[in-house]
Amino acid sequence: MDIKTILLLIPLLPLAGSAVAGLLRHQVGRAGAHSVTILAVGGAFALSAWVALQVFTTDWQVLDYTVYEWAVVDGITFEVGFLIDSLTALMMTVVTFVSFMVHVYTIGYMKDDPGYQRFFSYINLFTFAMLMLVMANNFLQLFFGWEAVGLVSYLLIGFWFRKESAVRANLKAFLVNRAGDFGLLLGVAAVLMYTGSLDYAEVFAAAPDVAGETMSVFGGVEWSVMTFICIALFIGAMGKSAQVPLHVWLPDSMEGPTPISALIHAATMVTAGIFMVARLSPLYELSGTALSFILIIGAITALFMGLVGIVQNDIKRVVAYSTLSQLGYMTVALGASAYSAAIFHLMTHAFFKALLFLGAGSVIIAMHHKQDMREMGGLARIMPITAITAWIGSLALIGFPFTAGFFSKDIIIESVKVADRTGAGFATFAVYAGVVVTALYTFRMLYLTFHGKSRADAETLSHARESPWVVTLPLILLAIPSLFIGWLTVEPLLFGGALSDAINVAAARDPLVHVGEHFHGATAFALHGFVTPVFWLAMLGVAIATWVYLFQTSVAAAVKQRLHPVWAVLDRKYFFDEFYQRVIVGGGLKIAGFFSERGDRTLIDGWMVHGSARLVGAVSSRLRTVQTGFLYHYAFAMIIGLVALVFAFVLLKG
Repeated sequence: MDIKTILLLIPLLPLAGSAVAGLLRHQVGRAGAHSVTILAVGGAFALSAWVALQVFTTDWQVLDYTVYEWAVVDGITFEVGFLIDSLTALMMTVVTFVSFMVHVYTIGYMKDDPGYQRFFSYINLFTFAMLMLVMANNFLQLFFGWEAVGLVSYLLIGFWFRKESAVRANLKAFLVNRAGDFGLLLGVAAVLMYTGSLDYAEVFAAAPDVAGETMSVFGGVEWSVMTFICIALFIGAMGKSAQVPLHVWLPDSMEGPTPISALIHAATMVTAGIFMVARLSPLYELSGTALSFILIIGAITALFMGLVGIVQNDIKRVVAYSTLSQLGYMTVALGASAYSAAIFHLMTHAFFKALLFLGAGSVIIAMHHKQDMREMGGLARIMPITAITAWIGSLALIGFPFTAGFFSKDIIIESVKVADRTGAGFATFAVYAGVVVTALYTFRMLYLTFHGKSRADAETLSHARESPWVVTLPLILLAIPSLFIGWLTVEPLLFGGALSDAINVAAARDPLVHVGEHFHGATAFALHGFVTPVFWLAMLGVAIATWVYLFQTSVAAAVKQRLHPVWAVLDRKYFFDEFYQRVIVGGGLKIAGFFSERGDRTLIDGWMVHGSARLVGAVSSRLRTVQTGFLYHYAFAMIIGLVALVFAFVLLKG
């Protein structure tokens, strides 16, 4: 089969599966819906893995070509095109593998849901949209995939549309992402304006010339064009990848079914912003200001969102705030010009975070859809497979040596330490402090859920049991790369130049070059990890969690009471939601109310609509008094009119 046919099949298989499961759901039934969608995404994964094998193990030449030319307007081409290089191949494989695992898991998790076929249709459609995004060779297709994943995310978060909190959550996600997407649209428009093209290769070629230009943005202040483009595009990434202050939608999105938490909000959609910045590294390397902005935003997200995770009691929300924090680590790596490290952490995080989300879903099934960890405990004895895989995912999350998360997180921290960039000092502090915080909330979740005495009621506990194989098998298959994928791939991806055909950074500014000077193989790096400050900081977090939540459980309540003001700030999530509700939403409603009252009701309805009607009525009431019905009145009026016309004619002639 021709390589271009294979590449076309990769996104089209999930699209076809979505159409069958969605449009023919009554004809194919529940078994038909999950069979066709799983086969579709499984086929896409097999083909993606084959492409990745060719890219990473053969003398692959970057493939950049047009699939379909949509329109040409004033010399600007709008097209569907594919760019297949190492970054694309890696993303395609991760997206399709995690999606495949989620599809299998969904059979068990959603088995009693009346929207079974619709759910499979949506997750297949999401896979198609994400593949179109990562395979794009131009900004137009990137924007299409960007908006498509946002749309499907909206549908999935509000999947249980009879639940008011789910409807509010999907609307919140949709609106917050629109704010970020406006920045993305401005950035794409600026790219088109200054380069005259939307094609990646052409834009990258023109970028050095554009870097020297300036533009007036506000009040006559001159901005670097490249800085404006990069920051505007990153605002789009802030929305999609949930960076402060556009992060508020992601924790609320846990209102959707657990499989989408793993698929969309851990492994794929939220990493779209990280992928985009890495893809556009030739642009970002031309703006140190934009990179410092990215570095600081990522550092704030990594530390402060992790702190919020400590006070959460909903098991899915703990994992959600963990996702926010880890996305912050990836963003920090981007700001430090360690793009490969960001993508490496994106890959490893996809496996262990999907594992943790699906593990949380397994617990929720056993607990009859209860999600409060205060009503759990002791589940390791009942659910050994879920507990073991949760331990593996947790160790990877805290960066325990030899796990996947260790390699990616440690290299990000080392890269930030050597980055010569404004904000690097604060970022270094944030990522180090984040290590303690991550270990604390992760092991708090483990202990409250799986260990200690059970706090569940007798009725729930009597029905609790290990999940069926369609749920536990994906957990096992995700646990394997969570343990080994970092050890196997760290050297080629970060120090062997495997991503060099896609990521562009000058060697003098590349922090991975300095880190690589002390890298002597994956095993030696992992063994050295046991004596680094990062390891002991993680162990400090584990020790605190063990003491407080396993042995001295009364300490937690005492600390909460003693530090209640701090706890309240964390519990209210730094009051971001209140600020948006009162200032942004409330202010918008007041402005809308003013224009509604003064503009719509007073000006349009009062003066223009009703006023014109009253004017016509008033004039009519005066005129109808001369309509008497007497013939001699009309004759007299005609004579007067005729005399007036004659008089006017004489005056005009004279």
